[in-house]
Amino acid sequence: MTGVVIDASVAIKWVIDEDGSPAALALRTRRLVAPDPLLAECANILWKKARLGELSADEAIFAARLLARADVELVPMRPTLEAATAIALALDHPAYDATYLALAEAEDLDFVTADERLLRKVRQEASGRFARRVIGLGAVIPH
Repeated sequence: MTGVVIDASVAIKWVIDEDGSPAALALRTRRLVAPDPLLAECANILWKKARLGELSADEAIFAARLLARADVELVPMRPTLEAATAIALALDHPAYDATYLALAEAEDLDFVTADERLLRKVRQEASGRFARRVIGLGAVIPH
């Protein structure tokens, strides 16, 4: 089974019903890989949604429990820190998002994201180096 790197914008759709949730759920049949900060990013998204009144505190805690149990291979980011920094500089985009792309390159995997801002940055990058590896969640066909 071919694996893919996923980010928090994909994982959060497993526990919050929003645009792209069916495609995100369809990915769960594959080997899923992410750098270990994925969980902290998901917790932050849940906190924001609770703060904005989109979720109750109990719903946010339950969603966190489900995400903690999700079948995602979490990889320490230390070995890809230098590459993530270089990618962030090349894309002029936050380094925490670049960690996913650095991991995808290191593991020779595609990277699936629902982060439209990151997708735009990748598509605008002059060499096209990253565009070949990054797939927008909208391109994933749910089964």
